[in-house]
Amino acid sequence: MKYLLAALLGAGLGIGLSGAAYAVDVNVNVGTPAPVMVQQPVVVQQGWHGDRYWDGHRYWERREWEERHHHHERGHCPPGHAKKGEC
Repeated sequence: MKYLLAALLGAGLGIGLSGAAYAVDVNVNVGTPAPVMVQQPVVVQQGWHGDRYWDGHRYWERREWEERHHHHERGHCPPGHAKKGEC
């Protein structure tokens, strides 16, 4: 009988505590989320930008580009020059 009473007491306590667990309300306020900034990627087009030439991989100084691309002197107009009326 002693064990039956202890078992019933334990079962009642377990049922009572399980109901209390459902009644707990935890409210955590983390504030307003930070705004998300989305920027368009910067695309640098091939051609002359000021006095430097962008070939898609690196910038060239004008003198350096003309030395490397000597066909410029034979009547070839580099990309971007014709659009600006420089040839």
